[in-house]
Amino acid sequence: MTTQTDATLPADDPSNNVANSHPNSDLATDNTDNVNNIDTSSVDANNTDSKVVPDNDTQTPMSLRDRFRKFMPVVVDVETAGFNSQTDALLEIACIPILLNEHGVFYPGDAFNAHIEPFEGANLEPSALAFTGIDPNNPMRKAIAEDEKTALRRIFKGLKEVRRAEDCRQCVLVGHNAHFDLGFLNAAVLRTNSKSHNPFHNFSVFDTVTLAALAFGQTVLARACKAAGLDFDGKDAHSALYDTQKTAELFCHILNHYPMLSNALHTEQSKVELTDNDAQ
Repeated sequence: MTTQTDATLPADDPSNNVANSHPNSDLATDNTDNVNNIDTSSVDANNTDSKVVPDNDTQTPMSLRDRFRKFMPVVVDVETAGFNSQTDALLEIACIPILLNEHGVFYPGDAFNAHIEPFEGANLEPSALAFTGIDPNNPMRKAIAEDEKTALRRIFKGLKEVRRAEDCRQCVLVGHNAHFDLGFLNAAVLRTNSKSHNPFHNFSVFDTVTLAALAFGQTVLARACKAAGLDFDGKDAHSALYDTQKTAELFCHILNHYPMLSNALHTEQSKVELTDNDAQ
């Protein structure tokens, strides 16, 4: 989930940070003076000229299944009618699997997304609707919106097909403030009795807030994208699809520019066999 301050980037406003709008305010930083301006373009699976590509002379690029121990990263963003996953409506969801090409470059796959009808009895917080700009009663929106069960199971089916093609055993959610998105996803799974359809790990996540703080000293999505040299238009923010696309680009950028440490498990055969339970 992105927050209110992700939408705008006034360069001289020191108050523009996550602390103004997100409960996890201790994560917020506003360090625009030390931004590393990297000249790069959006990630393209077929364009490796401007990307950091592993040195094939020293290491053969691994498959996606080996890179994350058979987990497939999937970037997720939700737009909601409040902060309470149990009572507030889930209004939009978008998911983009992260893939790895033959050159060892990560790139965003095809998006799966949906506009969702509020579940029966859902709370629609007026301030949240004003913030996202979503009108659940808009006739054009109602014409394309799906109920939660239909939307989730369609998206889950598509993700499972990608996961099988990549020979991975489970999806792991990638998000900006990822546990917010996972909380709403898990709540919707329970409401729709879709546990057996759900391809995601129940609690493990990769959070781009942490990764962006490590890479750029930034925690706001818009500022992290700016530091990475990625376009970010605040007018398009708070659409689940747009925010997912930007988060996916940022995640790929960080993975492609910050290699694994030299003592990572994949560099040599481990003497200790890890079981699936070790990852739980």
